[in-house]
Amino acid sequence: MSKKITVVGTGYVGLIAAIGFADFGNQVIGVDINKEKIDNLNKGVSPIYEQGIYDYLDRNLKSKRLRFSCDIGLSMSQSDVIFIGVGTPPKENGEADLSQVETVLEEICKNLNGYKVIVTKSTVPVGTNRWIKDYIKERANSDNFDVVSNPEFLREGKAVSDFFHPDRIVIGYETEKSKEIIKDIYRPLYLSEIPFVWCNYETAELIKYANNAFLATKITFINQIANLSESIGADVIQVAKAMGMDGRINKKFLHAGPGYGGSCFPKDTKALVKIGDRFKVDMSLVREVIHSNEMQKNRMVEKLRNITGDLEGKNIAVLGLAFKSETDDMRESPAISIINELIKNNANIKAHDPKAMDNARKIFGDKITYCETELDAVAGADALILVTDWNEYRSLDLTNIADLMNNKVIIDTRNMLQPEKAKELGFTYEGVGRK
Repeated sequence: MSKKITVVGTGYVGLIAAIGFADFGNQVIGVDINKEKIDNLNKGVSPIYEQGIYDYLDRNLKSKRLRFSCDIGLSMSQSDVIFIGVGTPPKENGEADLSQVETVLEEICKNLNGYKVIVTKSTVPVGTNRWIKDYIKERANSDNFDVVSNPEFLREGKAVSDFFHPDRIVIGYETEKSKEIIKDIYRPLYLSEIPFVWCNYETAELIKYANNAFLATKITFINQIANLSESIGADVIQVAKAMGMDGRINKKFLHAGPGYGGSCFPKDTKALVKIGDRFKVDMSLVREVIHSNEMQKNRMVEKLRNITGDLEGKNIAVLGLAFKSETDDMRESPAISIINELIKNNANIKAHDPKAMDNARKIFGDKITYCETELDAVAGADALILVTDWNEYRSLDLTNIADLMNNKVIIDTRNMLQPEKAKELGFTYEGVGRK
């Protein structure tokens, strides 16, 4: 039986959830305080770039199963289930900032006009869902509700696909009534035998952090092996390939590069360290992962400096600004650290990215030059740094680029190009973890 659902927040987490639940046959209202964003969404305009999002958005708007509103109170009062999908950014000390979550809870307390299930989709520290339960019970003076933890595991760039074809669904719950309601909401996935992990709040909360911290650790590990490979003359691509053949290890997330970024890994690893501090548990491995990842970003500029010497006045082309391909998200992108270091060294930067140019302008303003094509970016460059693994960069016409550049230097932070081909054309080529 379909449910009436309010999803608070229309970022990556909230928007994908709202679209997905509507496609499952539920009546969904996506809520946000940004009126311009809401107006655009009701017109079918997405604030984020994701593969396939427009097809699902258009279909569910037309079916009237999905709509968007700025009226959070009315939306909540009309709904059986409220999903919290707002941001939990890191504070300066690394802890998760729950101020947006608390703002949502205040509205829930005002609009608890009948039994409701409150579902936390935002990534929150261990203990948060019990705090949510106590918060609502005390301020609303009611226990006619249930709290459920339902962390998301969406990969940016593949978020729509991941929602409809997840590896598993994690549900932290306490009552059978709330369990049955969640099963109804996710019925298409439940019937298709997607694994459901039913557990308590603390387990669900920790699963999310443990999952992301492990993947971040895997990336950091292969980057350290890449750095060692450079020193001893090994090829990290072959090392990673052989490691990935071991079923216990798996080949995913064994791609050497400039370090991880995005909205999840950086903040979740820092938050996990803070959770460990809170409970007096040593999280030294995760702490070192964070440190090593920052060092890896800096290492990319050192590679360039080792070849070109002083960077002052040098013209540097940067291809790729998003933290990964198939997204326009620049949060914690390695490109930010790299470009900031180049700016600090008084280099001249021309940049290109297929999707992230508008977000880049918000970060760098007029400190760099934004180019419509990759060829515009490399024209007159003393060096080229490839930062994001967009497919179009894998097939760059190196012959043409060689003619356009002042000095033929390539720092390939994603190992996208063929070193032999680059060297045949006279480039000084440096990848990551390759001889």
